[in-house]
Amino acid sequence: MQKRFKTPDSLFLIAGPCVLESESHARGIAVKLARICDKLDIPLIFKASFDKANRSSGASYRGPGLKNGLKILARIKKEIGRPVLTDIHDVSQVKAAAEVIDVLQIPAFLCRQTDLLIAAAKSKRIVNVKKGQFLAPEDVNNIAAKLKAAGCKDYWITERGTTFGYQNLVVDMRGLAIMREAGHPVVFDATHSVQRPGGLGNRTGGDAKMAPVLARAAVAVGVNGLFIETHPNPAKSPSDGPNMIPLAQMEPLLRKLKAIHEAAL
Repeated sequence: MQKRFKTPDSLFLIAGPCVLESESHARGIAVKLARICDKLDIPLIFKASFDKANRSSGASYRGPGLKNGLKILARIKKEIGRPVLTDIHDVSQVKAAAEVIDVLQIPAFLCRQTDLLIAAAKSKRIVNVKKGQFLAPEDVNNIAAKLKAAGCKDYWITERGTTFGYQNLVVDMRGLAIMREAGHPVVFDATHSVQRPGGLGNRTGGDAKMAPVLARAAVAVGVNGLFIETHPNPAKSPSDGPNMIPLAQMEPLLRKLKAIHEAAL
Protein backbone atom coordinates (compact mmCIF):
# COMPACT_ATOMS: atom_id res chain seq x y z
CA MET A 1 0.00 0.00 0.00
CA GLN A 2 1.12 3.54 -0.69
CA LYS A 3 2.91 5.72 1.85
CA ARG A 4 0.49 7.42 4.19
CA PHE A 5 -0.28 11.07 3.52
CA LYS A 6 -0.35 13.43 6.50
CA THR A 7 -2.61 16.41 7.10
CA PRO A 8 -0.77 19.64 6.15
CA ASP A 9 0.05 22.03 8.99
CA SER A 10 -0.88 25.15 7.00
CA LEU A 11 -4.21 26.05 5.40
CA PHE A 12 -4.72 23.50 2.64
CA LEU A 13 -6.92 23.32 -0.43
CA ILE A 14 -9.05 20.46 -1.74
CA ALA A 15 -9.99 21.39 -5.29
CA GLY A 16 -10.94 19.98 -8.64
CA PRO A 17 -14.02 19.24 -10.76
CA CYS A 18 -17.14 17.72 -9.28
CA VAL A 19 -16.97 14.57 -11.39
CA LEU A 20 -14.43 13.01 -13.76
CA GLU A 21 -15.51 13.89 -17.29
CA SER A 22 -12.42 12.65 -19.14
CA GLU A 23 -8.78 12.09 -18.27
CA SER A 24 -7.55 15.01 -20.36
CA HIS A 25 -10.12 17.34 -18.83
CA ALA A 26 -9.24 16.39 -15.25
CA ARG A 27 -5.52 16.50 -15.96
CA GLY A 28 -5.77 20.03 -17.35
CA ILE A 29 -7.51 21.24 -14.20
CA ALA A 30 -5.08 19.41 -11.93
CA VAL A 31 -1.99 20.82 -13.63
CA LYS A 32 -3.37 24.36 -13.49
CA LEU A 33 -4.27 24.04 -9.80
CA ALA A 34 -0.84 22.60 -8.98
CA ARG A 35 0.87 25.56 -10.67
CA ILE A 36 -1.30 28.06 -8.79
CA CYS A 37 -0.74 26.37 -5.44
CA ASP A 38 3.02 26.16 -6.06
CA LYS A 39 3.06 29.90 -6.72
CA LEU A 40 1.08 30.67 -3.56
CA ASP A 41 2.66 27.96 -1.39
CA ILE A 42 -0.68 26.32 -0.60
CA PRO A 43 -0.83 22.54 -0.05
CA LEU A 44 -3.15 21.01 -2.68
CA ILE A 45 -5.23 17.84 -2.62
CA PHE A 46 -6.77 17.22 -6.04
CA LYS A 47 -10.36 15.98 -5.96
CA ALA A 48 -12.75 14.45 -8.45
CA SER A 49 -15.46 11.81 -8.15
CA PHE A 50 -15.47 8.57 -10.13
CA ASP A 51 -19.19 8.24 -9.39
CA LYS A 52 -21.83 10.73 -8.28
CA ALA A 53 -24.29 8.30 -6.75
CA ASN A 54 -26.58 10.99 -5.32
CA ARG A 55 -27.99 12.86 -8.32
CA SER A 56 -31.32 14.67 -8.56
CA SER A 57 -32.27 12.65 -11.64
CA GLY A 58 -31.55 9.02 -12.50
CA ALA A 59 -30.70 10.17 -16.00
CA SER A 60 -27.88 12.46 -14.85
CA TYR A 61 -24.24 11.71 -15.68
CA ARG A 62 -22.54 9.90 -12.80
CA GLY A 63 -18.92 9.43 -13.92
CA PRO A 64 -16.65 6.74 -15.37
CA GLY A 65 -17.08 4.30 -12.47
CA LEU A 66 -14.72 2.84 -9.89
CA LYS A 67 -12.24 0.94 -12.06
CA ASN A 68 -11.71 3.53 -14.79
CA GLY A 69 -11.98 6.44 -12.38
CA LEU A 70 -9.24 5.13 -10.12
CA LYS A 71 -6.96 4.57 -13.12
CA ILE A 72 -7.43 8.21 -14.15
CA LEU A 73 -6.82 9.50 -10.63
CA ALA A 74 -3.70 7.34 -10.24
CA ARG A 75 -2.18 8.75 -13.42
CA ILE A 76 -3.02 12.34 -12.45
CA LYS A 77 -1.61 11.80 -8.97
CA LYS A 78 1.67 10.57 -10.45
CA GLU A 79 1.87 13.43 -12.95
CA ILE A 80 1.22 16.34 -10.57
CA GLY A 81 2.84 14.79 -7.50
CA ARG A 82 -0.07 15.71 -5.23
CA PRO A 83 -2.40 13.62 -3.06
CA VAL A 84 -5.88 12.89 -4.40
CA LEU A 85 -9.35 12.64 -2.89
CA THR A 86 -12.50 10.94 -4.10
CA ASP A 87 -15.90 9.87 -2.76
CA ILE A 88 -16.70 6.34 -1.72
CA HIS A 89 -20.30 5.20 -1.37
CA ASP A 90 -20.11 1.58 -0.32
CA VAL A 91 -17.91 -0.69 1.79
CA SER A 92 -17.09 -2.72 -1.33
CA GLN A 93 -15.28 0.29 -2.85
CA VAL A 94 -12.92 0.97 0.05
CA LYS A 95 -10.16 -1.56 -0.60
CA ALA A 96 -9.63 -0.66 -4.26
CA ALA A 97 -9.87 3.08 -3.59
CA ALA A 98 -7.38 2.95 -0.73
CA GLU A 99 -4.72 1.49 -3.02
CA VAL A 100 -4.73 4.76 -5.02
CA ILE A 101 -6.48 7.45 -3.03
CA ASP A 102 -4.90 9.44 -0.18
CA VAL A 103 -8.14 10.85 1.25
CA LEU A 104 -11.36 8.85 1.21
CA GLN A 105 -14.41 11.09 1.31
CA ILE A 106 -17.71 10.10 2.89
CA PRO A 107 -20.61 11.94 1.19
CA ALA A 108 -22.88 14.04 3.39
CA PHE A 109 -25.91 11.79 3.07
CA LEU A 110 -23.79 8.81 4.19
CA CYS A 111 -22.00 10.48 7.09
CA ARG A 112 -23.74 8.32 9.71
CA GLN A 113 -23.35 4.99 7.89
CA THR A 114 -21.40 3.08 10.51
CA ASP A 115 -20.14 0.23 8.30
CA LEU A 116 -18.82 2.66 5.70
CA LEU A 117 -17.10 4.82 8.31
CA ILE A 118 -15.47 1.81 9.93
CA ALA A 119 -14.25 0.40 6.62
CA ALA A 120 -12.79 3.78 5.63
CA ALA A 121 -11.12 4.12 9.04
CA LYS A 122 -9.51 0.69 8.76
CA SER A 123 -8.05 1.58 5.32
CA LYS A 124 -5.41 3.74 7.04
CA ARG A 125 -6.19 6.59 4.65
CA ILE A 126 -7.25 10.05 5.82
CA VAL A 127 -11.06 10.13 5.97
CA ASN A 128 -12.89 13.31 5.03
CA VAL A 129 -16.48 13.22 6.25
CA LYS A 130 -18.90 15.68 4.72
CA LYS A 131 -21.10 16.82 7.61
CA GLY A 132 -24.68 15.93 6.78
CA GLN A 133 -26.99 18.80 5.90
CA PHE A 134 -29.23 17.53 8.72
CA LEU A 135 -26.64 17.56 11.53
CA ALA A 136 -25.81 20.06 14.26
CA PRO A 137 -22.10 20.78 14.79
CA GLU A 138 -22.10 18.76 18.03
CA ASP A 139 -23.41 15.70 16.17
CA VAL A 140 -20.07 15.13 14.45
CA ASN A 141 -18.63 14.03 17.80
CA ASN A 142 -20.32 10.66 17.30
CA ILE A 143 -18.92 10.37 13.78
CA ALA A 144 -15.40 11.06 15.04
CA ALA A 145 -15.86 8.52 17.82
CA LYS A 146 -16.74 5.82 15.29
CA LEU A 147 -13.67 6.62 13.21
CA LYS A 148 -11.32 6.67 16.18
CA ALA A 149 -12.70 3.42 17.59
CA ALA A 150 -11.92 1.76 14.24
CA GLY A 151 -8.32 3.00 14.30
CA CYS A 152 -8.51 6.14 12.16
CA LYS A 153 -5.51 8.35 12.90
CA ASP A 154 -6.43 11.28 10.65
CA TYR A 155 -9.86 12.55 9.70
CA TRP A 156 -11.44 15.83 8.65
CA ILE A 157 -14.97 17.11 9.08
CA THR A 158 -16.20 19.22 6.18
CA GLU A 159 -18.96 21.76 6.67
CA ARG A 160 -21.22 22.15 3.63
CA GLY A 161 -24.24 23.96 5.01
CA THR A 162 -27.53 22.98 6.62
CA THR A 163 -30.79 22.47 4.77
CA PHE A 164 -34.23 23.32 6.02
CA GLY A 165 -35.84 22.27 2.77
CA TYR A 166 -37.15 24.76 0.24
CA GLN A 167 -34.15 24.14 -2.05
CA ASN A 168 -31.60 26.13 -0.10
CA LEU A 169 -28.68 25.72 2.30
CA VAL A 170 -27.59 27.96 5.17
CA VAL A 171 -24.11 28.13 6.72
CA ASP A 172 -23.82 29.03 10.39
CA MET A 173 -20.22 30.09 10.88
CA ARG A 174 -20.51 29.35 14.60
CA GLY A 175 -20.44 25.67 13.68
CA LEU A 176 -16.88 25.93 12.41
CA ALA A 177 -15.70 27.23 15.77
CA ILE A 178 -17.78 24.67 17.70
CA MET A 179 -16.29 21.75 15.78
CA ARG A 180 -12.72 23.06 16.06
CA GLU A 181 -13.14 23.67 19.80
CA ALA A 182 -14.20 20.02 20.11
CA GLY A 183 -10.84 19.06 18.60
CA HIS A 184 -11.91 18.18 15.07
CA PRO A 185 -9.87 19.27 12.01
CA VAL A 186 -12.38 21.31 9.99
CA VAL A 187 -12.65 21.95 6.26
CA PHE A 188 -15.11 24.40 4.74
CA ASP A 189 -16.83 23.49 1.48
CA ALA A 190 -17.40 26.83 -0.21
CA THR A 191 -19.11 25.50 -3.32
CA HIS A 192 -21.59 22.91 -2.07
CA SER A 193 -22.65 25.38 0.61
CA VAL A 194 -24.16 27.57 -2.10
CA GLN A 195 -26.09 24.76 -3.78
CA ARG A 196 -29.83 24.97 -4.31
CA PRO A 197 -30.70 21.25 -4.13
CA GLY A 198 -33.20 20.35 -6.83
CA GLY A 199 -33.49 24.04 -7.62
CA LEU A 200 -33.58 23.44 -11.37
CA GLY A 201 -36.21 20.72 -11.25
CA ASN A 202 -34.29 17.62 -12.31
CA ARG A 203 -30.90 18.98 -11.27
CA THR A 204 -29.26 21.09 -8.59
CA GLY A 205 -28.93 24.83 -8.92
CA GLY A 206 -26.60 27.15 -7.07
CA ASP A 207 -25.34 30.66 -6.43
CA ALA A 208 -21.65 30.53 -7.39
CA LYS A 209 -21.06 34.24 -6.82
CA MET A 210 -21.58 33.68 -3.10
CA ALA A 211 -18.96 30.90 -2.81
CA PRO A 212 -15.99 33.32 -2.50
CA VAL A 213 -17.94 35.33 0.09
CA LEU A 214 -18.48 32.30 2.31
CA ALA A 215 -14.90 31.13 1.77
CA ARG A 216 -13.55 34.46 3.02
CA ALA A 217 -15.80 34.32 6.08
CA ALA A 218 -14.80 30.74 6.90
CA VAL A 219 -11.08 31.47 6.69
CA ALA A 220 -11.54 34.48 8.95
CA VAL A 221 -13.38 32.32 11.51
CA GLY A 222 -10.63 29.69 11.27
CA VAL A 223 -10.50 26.40 9.40
CA ASN A 224 -7.82 23.84 8.59
CA GLY A 225 -8.67 23.60 4.91
CA LEU A 226 -10.95 24.69 2.09
CA PHE A 227 -12.92 22.55 -0.35
CA ILE A 228 -13.64 24.26 -3.68
CA GLU A 229 -14.97 22.72 -6.87
CA THR A 230 -13.72 24.40 -10.02
CA HIS A 231 -14.11 24.00 -13.77
CA PRO A 232 -12.82 25.83 -16.86
CA ASN A 233 -16.44 26.38 -17.95
CA PRO A 234 -18.92 25.64 -15.14
CA ALA A 235 -21.88 26.05 -17.50
CA LYS A 236 -20.65 22.98 -19.38
CA SER A 237 -20.12 20.83 -16.28
CA PRO A 238 -22.42 17.78 -16.11
CA SER A 239 -22.63 18.15 -12.31
CA ASP A 240 -22.86 21.12 -9.92
CA GLY A 241 -21.97 23.74 -12.52
CA PRO A 242 -24.13 26.50 -10.96
CA ASN A 243 -22.12 26.53 -7.74
CA MET A 244 -18.58 25.95 -9.09
CA ILE A 245 -15.91 28.63 -9.32
CA PRO A 246 -14.41 29.18 -12.79
CA LEU A 247 -10.82 27.95 -12.95
CA ALA A 248 -9.65 31.35 -14.19
CA GLN A 249 -10.82 32.92 -10.91
CA MET A 250 -9.03 30.52 -8.61
CA GLU A 251 -5.65 32.24 -8.35
CA PRO A 252 -6.93 35.69 -7.32
CA LEU A 253 -9.39 34.10 -4.91
CA LEU A 254 -6.75 31.92 -3.28
CA ARG A 255 -4.42 34.89 -2.98
CA LYS A 256 -7.10 36.76 -1.00
CA LEU A 257 -7.91 33.72 1.14
CA LYS A 258 -4.28 33.17 2.04
CA ALA A 259 -3.94 36.83 3.07
CA ILE A 260 -7.01 36.54 5.30
CA HIS A 261 -5.66 33.35 6.85
CA GLU A 262 -2.32 34.95 7.63
CA ALA A 263 -3.97 38.06 9.08
CA ALA A 264 -6.19 35.93 11.31
CA LEU A 265 -3.35 33.90 12.83
